[in-house]
Amino acid sequence: MGFERMSEVIAGMAEQLSALVGESFDALSTSEQLALTAQWESFTRGSATVGHRLVAGLQQAPLAELGENSVPGALAVLLRLSKAEAHRRVAEAKELAPRQAMTGETLEPVLAHTAAAVEQGLVGAEHVRVIRRFFDQQVPASMPFDVREAAEAQLAQLATKHTPEELRAAAQRLAAYLNPDGDFSEELRAAQRWLRLGRQRLDGMSELRGLLDPATRAALEAVLAVWAAPGRCHPDGETEGEDGQRCADQDPSAQADPSAETVAADRRTVGQRNHDALNAMCRKLLASGTLGSNNGLPATLLITTTLQELESGTGHGFTGGGSLVPMSEVIRQAAEAHHYLAIFDKATEEPLYLGRANRLASKAQRLVLFARDRGCTRPGCTAPAYHCQAHHGDNDWAAGGQTDIDELTLACGPDNRRVKPGGWRTYKRKDGRTAWRPPPQLDTGQARVNNYHHPNRYLIPDDGDDEGDDEGAPEDSGERADDGDDHSDDRDAG
Repeated sequence: MGFERMSEVIAGMAEQLSALVGESFDALSTSEQLALTAQWESFTRGSATVGHRLVAGLQQAPLAELGENSVPGALAVLLRLSKAEAHRRVAEAKELAPRQAMTGETLEPVLAHTAAAVEQGLVGAEHVRVIRRFFDQQVPASMPFDVREAAEAQLAQLATKHTPEELRAAAQRLAAYLNPDGDFSEELRAAQRWLRLGRQRLDGMSELRGLLDPATRAALEAVLAVWAAPGRCHPDGETEGEDGQRCADQDPSAQADPSAETVAADRRTVGQRNHDALNAMCRKLLASGTLGSNNGLPATLLITTTLQELESGTGHGFTGGGSLVPMSEVIRQAAEAHHYLAIFDKATEEPLYLGRANRLASKAQRLVLFARDRGCTRPGCTAPAYHCQAHHGDNDWAAGGQTDIDELTLACGPDNRRVKPGGWRTYKRKDGRTAWRPPPQLDTGQARVNNYHHPNRYLIPDDGDDEGDDEGAPEDSGERADDGDDHSDDRDAG
């Protein structure tokens, strides 16, 4: 079946779906509703097989034809997926779609029994996640092939009869049976380590979650034994040191042991003491001056705000990491820090227009970019300013671009590398904002500018934001190619 026939089949299915959506289900009896619900669930589960095979086919495509540097990157742009979902689909397709041998022979999927159950509509996405997690995290990579095959067949069979919760419990029991001593390889253990700072809530609080390897846990335990002890690193004034400095701002390792009265007066929970110790550890590290530089600026706590909010003492400041800090904390931080002040509407002593004098942005320009753009300007990217570099927004430096503040923009390392001939292109709109045009094969009329770092703009009408408006775009020959600024940052921050 060729492309045209496949496209016709999908179009026919879409037409039938529209007809089904237009039907009323009110006249159905309860038993009929249940029967159709089960039939529909089986159909949607089985349809996932088509997606697995399509994504697996893209793995064989030349990168130059994808318009992105990876299949997940192309899927994220084309389908407007999150990075995590795009990577999940690619990883799932590698295990559930037929494979191609070096000789051209078609091989069965890695998880052949699970793939067959999906195709039959017997198991859903939750079941698949449990089975994939079993092999990724719960059993060692050294498991013999025949044992692995038998375990996968057993789990796939269980998935057709049980809920994901029941399957998860069975998988844990099976993992304990197959590997009773927990003899995990160092490679497998290292692959599981992670630490993630969750999204900031409306009240400003954030969740920190992670999985530490044994060495990191041992090191953290040793530090917390000192820094999180009762009476140390207390954020409140009643436990200030003799010099009036807050205990949270002192180095606990250099202090004398707190008095018995101070320890007794400390009403914090263990979790609260651990939190305050982490805050003190980070502040001590920042103040040490040993962190080096970050994209052309000294590693420091960068907070920007408006003069009106600073004077009124209300509102929030924005950090270079993209989080909000209450104005009361901004004022307190500013009173203790060596800080810069970015002023946009008045002259400063540091030049912001360097023309052709320098290819790389100056420290002053980077500070202004941090405050103005707040993060990567590519639509959909959530990378904060800390993870971004300064780039020429219109013309490449080699093509006569100017290192002037109104021609510069922020882009994270991965997105900067997207800008190249045949890939993404950037240009400055008439209002000074940076617009991004995707490669033709991925252009679905998506937004050209990024409002993520300026949520207030979602409330301001802008015809150019969401309709793919190219107002102010130069001709193709003049659009910016990759200028190579600061490519040393290879973090996948975009």
